[in-house]
Amino acid sequence: MNETIKTILFYWIEKDLPIIRKRSIDLRKYLGMESRKIVVITGFRRAGKTFLVYDLIKHLLKDHSREEVIYINFNDERIPPRTEFLSEIMPVFRSTFEKDIKFLFMDEIQEMPDWSKWLRRINDNEDIQIFVTGSSSKVSSREIPTELRGRALEVELFPLSFREFLVFQDISIDPKDIQHRKREFALLMKKLDEYLTYGGLPEVVQASLALKTDILQDYYRTIVAADIIERFHVQNEVALKAMMTLLINSTRYSVSKLCNTLKSQGHVIGKSTLINYIEYIKTSYYMFTLNIHSRKVKDSMQYPRKPYFIDNGFITALSTRYGKDMGRSYENCVAVEILRRGYRERMFYWGDDRGWEVDFVLMSDDRVDKLVQVCYDLNHPDTRDREIRALLKASRELNCSNLVIINKDIDRVETHRNKKIDIIPLWRFLMEE
Repeated sequence: MNETIKTILFYWIEKDLPIIRKRSIDLRKYLGMESRKIVVITGFRRAGKTFLVYDLIKHLLKDHSREEVIYINFNDERIPPRTEFLSEIMPVFRSTFEKDIKFLFMDEIQEMPDWSKWLRRINDNEDIQIFVTGSSSKVSSREIPTELRGRALEVELFPLSFREFLVFQDISIDPKDIQHRKREFALLMKKLDEYLTYGGLPEVVQASLALKTDILQDYYRTIVAADIIERFHVQNEVALKAMMTLLINSTRYSVSKLCNTLKSQGHVIGKSTLINYIEYIKTSYYMFTLNIHSRKVKDSMQYPRKPYFIDNGFITALSTRYGKDMGRSYENCVAVEILRRGYRERMFYWGDDRGWEVDFVLMSDDRVDKLVQVCYDLNHPDTRDREIRALLKASRELNCSNLVIINKDIDRVETHRNKKIDIIPLWRFLMEE
């Protein structure tokens, strides 16, 4: 055990750090916090958590030696999944190096037994600032173990935003008056289409067009195998995969309909198992769902839920629908961006019994803060009328006058029945600070 720890530590000391692309999240602001908290970076696997940490490490190494800034990746196959490994890290370090650890970075530590108890002990008894990353919600604020409550600060990392996507492709575009600069605007629209099609996972963004879909499908297989089947010991793998196929091809679902469809396909599965499977998928950050906005819990449970996926690329790579559904691409992209802006527990959709619907209801405390409708093409009169009427109906029912429609190309404010509606193109919404 001791020799394995030494090998990993020496490997880190000698390791060259890769070239880092800057993200909008900067971990430097968490350095030297007055209250000692473990900084936990969560999010979908391959979204860039490790590189975000490397960026901070590079900054720290300007003033500290490698022995003072230690990084351990628990996905390393040499590390045994045993509590003893964690217990021996500090003693082995002290017997090997002369300097004390000042910053400790632990990548995917949630796979180790008793990891949270060990982290609490180190945080409480050592003068070390700890950063932890994880691609499972086991380390998130939603599932964080009891011993770390009040001791951890969560930072959620998403796939690249559209602004970050442009930076990763070395494209600098000033959104002010861009519509009047034809060449720049054409490039922006081309890149937006690429972003909507293949998403914002860093490796995919930088891959050749021929490899993008293959990489996304490989990520998907890893999610299913490692983050769902292995972690939760799923027995009915065939039914799980069939259900995930149904979800990626659906804009809404109910447990009853999913269950009936799976049974019609020959799968033996009950509703409680199906509910568990959906929760397993959500813990991997691959999918999130929206409930209908209602003060009645019964309504929230009875109405269908809307599934969204953490990256648009998965819809392209995995959907079995023929052709490109721009409406769905727009809506999924907006959903992820709203989530990125901090509305995880405060985002719903609105609908009534007559079929009128608004895509996103955004809450602030107990009141509705904003209503957002997403429509790819507003130029057809019938489509335009339907989207505006739904928004106005929801506005009256929910007592909200902050109304937005996100679309392909219209950019203006309109007034309907004495209510202003801000109609903005998707590219402008995504380029907002």
